[in-house]
Amino acid sequence: MNNAITLSSMGTLSNLRNLAGPILIIIILAMMVLPLPPFVLDLFFTFNIAVSIIVLMVSLYTRNPLDFAVFPTILLLTTLLRLSLNIASTRVVLLHGHTGPDAAGKVIEAFGHFLVGGNYAIGLVVFIILVVINFVVITKGAGRIAEVSARFTLDAMPGKQMAIDADLNAGLIGEDEARKRRAVISQEADFYGSMDGASKFVRGDAIAGILIMLITIVGGLIVGVMQHDLDLSIAAKNYTLLTIGDGLVGQIPALIISTAAGLMVSRVTTDEDLGEQVLNQLFNQPQILIITAVILGIMGLIPGMPNFVFLLIASILGGIAYFKLKNPVIMQPVEAPVAELPSIEKADANWSDVTPIDTLGLEVGYRLIPLVDKAQQGDLLKRINGIRRKFAQDIGFLPPVIHIRDNLELRPNAYCITLKGSIIGQGESYSGMYLAINPGRVTAQLPGTATTDPAFGLPAVWIEANLREQAQINGYTVVDASTVVTTHINHLIHTHAAELLGRQELQKLLDHLNTQFPKLIEDLVPKLLPLSTVQKVLHNLLEENVHIRDMRTIIDVLTEHAPQTQDAIDLTAVVRTALGRAIVDQYYPAGAEVQAISLHPELENILTQVMQTGGAQGAGIEPGLADTLLREARNAAQQQEKLGLPLVLLVPGATRFLLARFLRRAIPQLRVLAHSEIPDSRKIKITSVIGGNK
Repeated sequence: MNNAITLSSMGTLSNLRNLAGPILIIIILAMMVLPLPPFVLDLFFTFNIAVSIIVLMVSLYTRNPLDFAVFPTILLLTTLLRLSLNIASTRVVLLHGHTGPDAAGKVIEAFGHFLVGGNYAIGLVVFIILVVINFVVITKGAGRIAEVSARFTLDAMPGKQMAIDADLNAGLIGEDEARKRRAVISQEADFYGSMDGASKFVRGDAIAGILIMLITIVGGLIVGVMQHDLDLSIAAKNYTLLTIGDGLVGQIPALIISTAAGLMVSRVTTDEDLGEQVLNQLFNQPQILIITAVILGIMGLIPGMPNFVFLLIASILGGIAYFKLKNPVIMQPVEAPVAELPSIEKADANWSDVTPIDTLGLEVGYRLIPLVDKAQQGDLLKRINGIRRKFAQDIGFLPPVIHIRDNLELRPNAYCITLKGSIIGQGESYSGMYLAINPGRVTAQLPGTATTDPAFGLPAVWIEANLREQAQINGYTVVDASTVVTTHINHLIHTHAAELLGRQELQKLLDHLNTQFPKLIEDLVPKLLPLSTVQKVLHNLLEENVHIRDMRTIIDVLTEHAPQTQDAIDLTAVVRTALGRAIVDQYYPAGAEVQAISLHPELENILTQVMQTGGAQGAGIEPGLADTLLREARNAAQQQEKLGLPLVLLVPGATRFLLARFLRRAIPQLRVLAHSEIPDSRKIKITSVIGGNK
């Protein structure tokens, strides 16, 4: 019973929250039309002041502008509320202003008498000064900052998006984290764009305040003198004081809201609120406080100056500086462990002196050691582990461990990546700096060391950390030193995936699958196929950029066709046909039309005869035919690139392996697919034909 009551109460509260917004808008609009008694005006004026103070406090304690993302909407609502109150109070002033200074409520009377001493001339001056401060200084400045921030945020979006994609491809973050970061970037652009527009409402509110005040004073004089037969001086005093009080009670909350808007758009995002930022950055250096205290003390000793005030402030600043000097924040040094030197003993050479070559290795210069040293906050080891995890998820097997060692023969900032002892990639990375990569649409050049991205060969420049935001605004993709290395490693291990699948890795993969599909593995290896043949089939798939995540299908197909053939090339062909949907999805989105290059029928017949005479290795292709085939394949690939389509060549299944092997070195980006690999549900469109030119 109690639970039912609780759930009912929660549902009621939820419904009330949903209705709060519409009800508030209706009330604000109703105030513009319906007359309000003075007491209700007092309630709404007090509510307006309370809301402005709450907004100011929230903006002071907000660490990130997106934590107060509803601020532009609140800015608009509070502006509408003030304008509605101005209309409602103007109506009351003109209707009942002849009765006395409390005609429009106690709040307006208090602002008209106590704040300006009942002197409408002083009140008029104070009101105009408040409007000028709000309109010329705070609102205009905040609007300009919001405008520039919105433009810079939009300009920096492509670079930030590409940096997220780089971290995702390097395995540093997952899909969920990447989705969250993209959402934050989109929210930043929406926030500053909304702030840019909302600031225009505040400026319009300031102008409307001045016009409403002038219209109310003139209208009050006309109503008081002509309709209520008041003396001109009495009418001027009554209506002017009421109008000034009305203006002040509206402009002070407007000034508070504008100040909050300026604070929101002008602050730099950190993990501290505004108070912590001011204290830590303004009063954290005792030397500056001492110099300021000395200057104020000297000024306080000059005859004629307010000596007490100057000396008091100088003493306070000096006391703060003394306290900070006596109680500094001491950083505890981290003692590095002392490594014991191994004792050198004379011993005979033995088999332990023969060290195996690492399958994958990373050698770094001495200036890159901090990237791999956890004691120096190096995160390269963690990122490399993320790369291996991401590779296993994308390709289908766990690559070998990457062994890292320093190499004094390398340049200080250089590194090299080795595969089975041979260098497959090298580059330079500068710890503490950022690599700004030009994706082809940058708007301005940056000062720094010009270079190329080691992974993909794009033009780039090494920049200082303080230029990172500027580089993103200019359209660069900005990555740190660790990301440069990990992205290069990630690209290379994907490129050499086939060579990384050794027998040891394959056996571990089969052992892992044996826990899920024990009967499948037992029937295939070694009963039907030796481990070496299975390895060769998987090697052929990986060599042509086909992942092996769907090992169940691969094992099923091999088990079915192994009794008919033991040839790895034939088995690869039937496996590729079974994986056709996944292969096609790599290049064309699901359901999209397959727009590819094709062979002329005469050329297909010639290549089929070559297969019959020369075998799958293509040894029988004549030099003249080979040159023509390469030339026309390059032309077709260039045309396909201009159309913005994947470089895919469709051929008969009998010639697929021959052409894929033949064209791989000349056009490595070209993928050769067999007609049998295209699912029946896909439409095929031939964009160009190789061998059709006579």
